[in-house]
Amino acid sequence: MGRPNTTPEHHQTLVWFRNAAERGNPYAQFNLGLLYRKGECVERDDSRAFKWMMQAARKGLAYAQNHVGAMYCDGVGVRQCDEQAARWFRRAAEQGDASAQQNLGQMYRHGRGVAACAQQAFNWFYRAADQGVASAQALVGECYLAGNGVPLNHALAMAWLRKAALQGEPGAQLNLGRMYAEGLGVDRSDIMALGWLRQAAVQDHAVAQRLLGKAYADGRGVSADPLRALGWLERAAGQGDCEAQFDLAMLVASGRAVPADDKRALDLFTRAAEAGHIGAQYNLGSMYGNGRGTGRDMQRALAWYRRAAEQGALNAQFNLGVMYATGQGVDKDEACAALWYRSAAEQGDPSAQNNLGAMYANGQGVEQSDSLAVFWYARAAEQGHALAQFNLGSMYNAGRGVQRDPAVSYMWMLLAAEGGDETAIAGRQMAEERLTAAQLEQGRQMASRWHAAHIPAAGAAG
Repeated sequence: MGRPNTTPEHHQTLVWFRNAAERGNPYAQFNLGLLYRKGECVERDDSRAFKWMMQAARKGLAYAQNHVGAMYCDGVGVRQCDEQAARWFRRAAEQGDASAQQNLGQMYRHGRGVAACAQQAFNWFYRAADQGVASAQALVGECYLAGNGVPLNHALAMAWLRKAALQGEPGAQLNLGRMYAEGLGVDRSDIMALGWLRQAAVQDHAVAQRLLGKAYADGRGVSADPLRALGWLERAAGQGDCEAQFDLAMLVASGRAVPADDKRALDLFTRAAEAGHIGAQYNLGSMYGNGRGTGRDMQRALAWYRRAAEQGALNAQFNLGVMYATGQGVDKDEACAALWYRSAAEQGDPSAQNNLGAMYANGQGVEQSDSLAVFWYARAAEQGHALAQFNLGSMYNAGRGVQRDPAVSYMWMLLAAEGGDETAIAGRQMAEERLTAAQLEQGRQMASRWHAAHIPAAGAAG
C-alpha cells in the first residue's frame, strides 16, 4: 500500500477535520471518515472511516447515513449486514438523499435486508430519477421496459432511458440500442441501435461491446467487418463476459476474422464453460471429443457434455446418450443412454426420438415395447428425420406396434428416400415391386399430403 500524501497542506486539512470532528461537528466527522475511507492525507483505515461516518450519521447527516448503509451493505469497515444497510439507506432516503433512494430501491429489488418488492423498488428509483440521477433514470427505464413493479410501457421506457443516455449512462445507452434493434416502442433501426451501443461500448460496458462486436460480425447496421468484430469481442471477453468469450471462441474457431486457432478457441470455450455457459460447455465437449486444440479426450468430452446436459442442452443430452450407448469415454450403459435420449427426445430432438424408438424396438436399456417404439419414431418422422421415417415405415410394413398397412409403410419409405436414406431407397424399390398399383398410388397421395402439411407454400408475389 502506498504512503498517503503528507504535504503540509494535507496534514493541515487532516488536523482541522480531526479537531472539528472531535468537537462533534457532523460535517467534519463525515469528511474525516471520507479521508480515512479514501486514504487521503492519512493511511486508509476502513474501521476508522466507519466510526466517524457513524457519528455523523447518528447526528442525522443524510449523506453520512447513505455511506454507513453502503459500508454495511459491502461489509467494509464493519461486519456485513443487509438489515442495517437497508435501515441506514432508508433514513437517508427519507431525507431526500437521491443516492440513498436508489440504493434502497436496489435492496427492495434484490430482497436484501427487506422483503423483495418490485413496486417499492420502482418507487424509490423514481424518487431518485426525479432528482436527475442518471443511473436511477436508467433503472426506471428498465422497470418500464420489463414491466417490473410497474405496467410495461415502451414509450415511458424510451423516455427515461433517453434522459439517462444523454447524460452518458452506459446501461441506458445499451438498453436504447436493444430497443432500436428489436423495434420495441420505436421503428426498428439497426443504425440507431449501433449508435447507442457504440456510445456504451466506448465506456467499457462489456455487454455493449459484445453486442457491437456481433453487429460487426453479422453486418447489422454497418458493413460486416470481422476484424472490428474480433476487437470488440476481445474487449468484452477481457472483462469476463462469458457470452463474449463464447462468441469470440466461435469466431476464432471459424477462421472468419483471423486464421483459425483451435487452441485459443479451446481456452475461450473453457473460460466461458467454467462460468456456466451452456453453449461453451457443449462446444468444449465437442473440442475434446474431436481432438481440436488438444489431444482427443473422451472422458473430458463426456464431463463437459454432462455439465451442458444437466443444464438442459438437448444436443449435449443426445451426445451423452450416444456415448453411453457405444461406450465412448465411459462404460457402456444402455439404461443411461436411454435416460439421456429421453431427456433430449422430450425436448423435441428428432435424432434422440429416433434412437429412443430404436431402444424400445430392440429392448435395449428399456423394456421392449413396439407401441412406444412407434410413438417415438412417429415424433421424429413428423419432423422430417429420414431414418425415423424409414424405421416407422418398417413398423407399418411388419405390423409392429400398429396395424399392418403397406400403403402407409410405402408413404414413409418414399419420404425417407427423399431425405436421402439409402436403406429407404432400397426399401422403396422393393415395395414398388410387390405392392398393387392402388396401394402405390395411395402411398404417393399420402406422401403428397404430408408434404403439403409440412412444407410451407411459397408466398404470393406482391
